[in-house]
Amino acid sequence: MGHTNAYPYQEVFEAYLHRQELAQPTIVEYRSVLTDLFSFLSNFNVGYQADHRVATLLDRDVEQYLAMLVNQRQVTNGTYNKMLSHINIYFKYLFTHDLITHYPTLTLKGKSHDDLKAPTTKWLHLMPSILANQQLAVYTRLTLLLSSHFYTISEFLTPGFNQQLDIQNFKTHEQAFWQEYQRFIEPLQERQHSRDLFLKQRLDGDPHLTAAGLHKYLKPDEKLLGFSLTPTRLYQSAILDFLLQHPRLTDQQLSEKLRLDPQSLNYYRQLAMQYRG
Repeated sequence: MGHTNAYPYQEVFEAYLHRQELAQPTIVEYRSVLTDLFSFLSNFNVGYQADHRVATLLDRDVEQYLAMLVNQRQVTNGTYNKMLSHINIYFKYLFTHDLITHYPTLTLKGKSHDDLKAPTTKWLHLMPSILANQQLAVYTRLTLLLSSHFYTISEFLTPGFNQQLDIQNFKTHEQAFWQEYQRFIEPLQERQHSRDLFLKQRLDGDPHLTAAGLHKYLKPDEKLLGFSLTPTRLYQSAILDFLLQHPRLTDQQLSEKLRLDPQSLNYYRQLAMQYRG
């Protein structure tokens, strides 16, 4: 056909998808996922970089990519499961057609279907009232504030995060909440001998609040706000909203603002197009 395959066995696999009478947008989705997978492996997987042989891939190689989706791109369970399904069907095809001798996704499982809806972005436009809402826990409001500035839960719960947080560009209502938060956290920081932002209320060895500990604040406030406060979903919706609101920014501008590598930015661009549609 005179073109270079975007991923191994692209032509025969996509011919197979056509024979299965899949819709063209679905086939394009497969192509996007598999192109992204092999681009990631080419850039970050030492074993695959050595010879680019798909037959040498193991479950841990695919797991490395899936872990990146969760930890760096903060994908939802629904997106994760869909991408794993596409990858699984691809490797199943290669295995059943004797193109590979083992099936690297056989043991990989999808994530629970507890929250598969598209993330809402409405909360981002209600931030002044949310940050001023005294009924909400201070840690809940801080989580929403940091998520709206494109920080992941793994970032803002990491000790030392306070040193990299730049509050100079906080808006007026964000500065007002930040002052309230300072009044709350300073006595706790003194008691716990830590300048970090999320601290336990009680003295208990490690003073840092865990993800499970933060969840205990977020869960009750979900009922008050009426939407999911899962930090990964908040982060994802903040990214999507920014892309939708700023369609004219260049890739470099977006990468700097959102702190995303080119692959992750491309992923979110595609997700934003789906969301817009």
